[in-house]
Amino acid sequence: MPHFALTIIGRDRTGIVSQVTEILYRLGCNIADSSCSILGGQFAMILIISHPEYTDRESFGDVFAPLEETNLSVFLRTLRPGGEKRPDLQGEICMISVYGSDKPGIVYRVAKELGDRRINITDLNTKLIGSESRPVYVMMIEAVLPDHLSIEDLTQMLDHLKEELQVDISVRSITPVEL
Repeated sequence: MPHFALTIIGRDRTGIVSQVTEILYRLGCNIADSSCSILGGQFAMILIISHPEYTDRESFGDVFAPLEETNLSVFLRTLRPGGEKRPDLQGEICMISVYGSDKPGIVYRVAKELGDRRINITDLNTKLIGSESRPVYVMMIEAVLPDHLSIEDLTQMLDHLKEELQVDISVRSITPVEL
């Protein structure tokens, strides 16, 4: 069965998730995977969906027009076979937290350190918290460590970034739960 990546972006307001999922439900679509977030004042949503009878983007016709009429941007992409499957990620899962003053380069420098060590970033979120007069930049990264690297090793490898960027960086293991 073909799978599709559906992306919705627009000014945040209540009811977007309900509106999108109602359309998908009424169509008979299955939601295999999804992620939603508010970025600045924009709501962003990406879903991996499937339908037993739809084979390409044209199959959907204008079913997403009601979303566009409410000033949401809608993008639908047909995935190649296998593109809907979650990758088999081998290694220890960890959470990397970064806190500090907002400045250019924090995301790049941390992501580069991880990439150079073949650490797979599976989720990354940033936001400003605190007050307008004392904002704090927060970055949360979920990552998978290669077999040869431990949490302790990674913590030591990131120590120089703490000094250079004047941020606090912590790494902790996330133990997967099996149901």
